[in-house]
Amino acid sequence: MQPIRFSILGLILILFVSCGEQAPIKSSTTGTESIALSALADEVRSETLRSWKAYKTYAWGHDVLAPISRTHRDWYSEPLYISPIDAYSTLVLMGFEEEASEVERFVVDSLSFDKDVDVKIFEVNIRILGGLLSMYSHCKNPQVLDKARDFADRMLPAFNTPTGIPRYWVNLQTGESRGDTVNVAEAASYTFEMGVLSHFTGDAKYYETGKRATRAVFNRRSDLDLIGEIIDVSSGDWVSTQSHICAGVDSYYEYLLKSWVLFQDEELKEIWDVSLPVIHEYLADEYDGQLWYGRSDMHTGEHVSSMVTLYDAFFPAMLALSGDTARAVRLQSTWASLWNKYGLEPMVYDYRTGEPGYPVYDLNPEIMESAYYLSRITGDPQFVEMNKGFWEDLKTHCRTDVAFASVENVATMEPRDYMPTFFFAETLKYLYLTFSPDLPGVHIEDCVFTTEAHPFEKVDFTDFKVNKK
Repeated sequence: MQPIRFSILGLILILFVSCGEQAPIKSSTTGTESIALSALADEVRSETLRSWKAYKTYAWGHDVLAPISRTHRDWYSEPLYISPIDAYSTLVLMGFEEEASEVERFVVDSLSFDKDVDVKIFEVNIRILGGLLSMYSHCKNPQVLDKARDFADRMLPAFNTPTGIPRYWVNLQTGESRGDTVNVAEAASYTFEMGVLSHFTGDAKYYETGKRATRAVFNRRSDLDLIGEIIDVSSGDWVSTQSHICAGVDSYYEYLLKSWVLFQDEELKEIWDVSLPVIHEYLADEYDGQLWYGRSDMHTGEHVSSMVTLYDAFFPAMLALSGDTARAVRLQSTWASLWNKYGLEPMVYDYRTGEPGYPVYDLNPEIMESAYYLSRITGDPQFVEMNKGFWEDLKTHCRTDVAFASVENVATMEPRDYMPTFFFAETLKYLYLTFSPDLPGVHIEDCVFTTEAHPFEKVDFTDFKVNKK
């Protein structure tokens, strides 16, 4: 990919939209450009179907595809059908109704969550609960909603702690929970899915449970209004006082903003409004002409680490969504430069030493998600071009004979025999949306996407009234 270059038109657009919060706009394209984008959208759609068929051939009924060995892997001792549930909303978006209906039938007829397995609360909330709710929002099958509610009820015992912050694990059959130490993302990323479930069922307990956990974290912020990284769910004490927006914290901030956008709950907006300025004040780090967000001590504000994760590339999207477009554009440029350095992104990277701390690339979507948001909000074609380049690199380094594989080391491009569920749910979806600018009713103007990119239409939640301040 070529280095990022701003056009004069792009700069004008950036200055215009950064003057305040603006409604997203659609990129205008010429006829030739539209044809080229349509061809790219068709290519992403074709590769999605090819990868889905590989999952069906080699991993049906299991959690994930191992694309190199052409086998499967399960997260736990028994499969929970995670890839198909996560993939459903993407299959629907791309018009694969027959494949989506097959997933729906399996969920209704064959899938039971009455399993003696301990599951990670955070991971199954965003993938299984979020995926089932997205499925119901599309098909309106009450049996799917029953499955979602059953699954959420099996999660709820984990929240029975002195703080209301859930334990790390819960047994789906017995309700026994364990793991008193969790990071902030695992502690308080539940308002969105549980709010949707409360809205669909009319039962406020789900949203109230998720919101209690969010309050518990925010109420333990430091005098600087910073939160830490890891917390004890029983005592409420901070186990790690590092403050950052990296993996382990990211979706806490993401759900403050997105839950407010969908539900219009002013309390969540107030928490976001308190949190954002101190993120900029204490975590933003200008280094070598680029904007990064590093790690600082929550009590002193002192910078303690320049180690970031590729998950942090979600933040330009959130900045753009909140109206801070100029800063979002600058941060996206930083992340694109890291991608260009390797041709993919390392999972962990030290921006001051210039060395990866963990060189794996797991087909992550965050940088493409932010490029998509910026393409819609600024109208600047450079962000569509950016996702074109990311897509080309994915095909070059990650495409296999049957699907796509993670990369063990971005320096050597050694393949890794794993295709995460979020490749279906997020990566392919955000690329397809970027290359399909004229699809009606599916973009960020109309929908709010979960952290796993499951879309929910704003119009369906205009009468949301559960526990709003």
